[in-house]
Amino acid sequence: MHNKKIINPLFQVGLDIHDRECLIIGGGNESENKCDRLLDAGAKVQIIAQQLTPKLNRWAADKIITHKTDAFCEADLENIMLVVNTLSENTQFSQNLYKLASKKNILINSFDDPNYSNFGMVALVRKGHLRLSVSTSNTSPSLAARIRQDMDTIFSTEEFLDFSKILAKLRQNIRIRIPNRKKRFALLRSLVQQFQIEGKIHYPNCWQERFSEILNCQQKNCEDKLKSCQSCPLSK
Repeated sequence: MHNKKIINPLFQVGLDIHDRECLIIGGGNESENKCDRLLDAGAKVQIIAQQLTPKLNRWAADKIITHKTDAFCEADLENIMLVVNTLSENTQFSQNLYKLASKKNILINSFDDPNYSNFGMVALVRKGHLRLSVSTSNTSPSLAARIRQDMDTIFSTEEFLDFSKILAKLRQNIRIRIPNRKKRFALLRSLVQQFQIEGKIHYPNCWQERFSEILNCQQKNCEDKLKSCQSCPLSK
């Protein structure tokens, strides 16, 4: 199998999975995170795993999710719309699962392995009605996660949550009361015209020098010979 393009901006969409069957393979922290996001979108979630995190266990006990401890088999893909595989360190399993899902035209994401994925789960900010996705085209998931953390803080204020909640009510009210589409859009835009986000990016100290040191380092086997380098850029 040829490797997929590593730098891939993907096609950003919002997927309606409300009341649709979705499957998660694995029961660790990544599974918990992905399950939370799927449930938030209204999906019916099935999980296949020998063990679950405490939160996943509670959801299973409360019948919020369906839990299966048997090993995965092809029949588990019946009526499934989307699969999230968090066991991507098992390359052979990921490859086989990807082939099965692709054959059935099922969406699949293998955590941290785009080679066996046909969609990506980007870093996501969830505050009230806001859903803000952050992607670095698969070049730096760590940077996407860091940006998400800061965006999460920015939109965590009670005022913003109230602002977005009341806007949602206003939109429904205005859609009923103003049948003229052009006037309706103009009014809705006027409600957020003065809304503005201001900020400044703070970069790590001397980031250019450190990045250059790492890129230009001639040591090929850092894990084995880290101690032999007196000023290794990776140890800073």
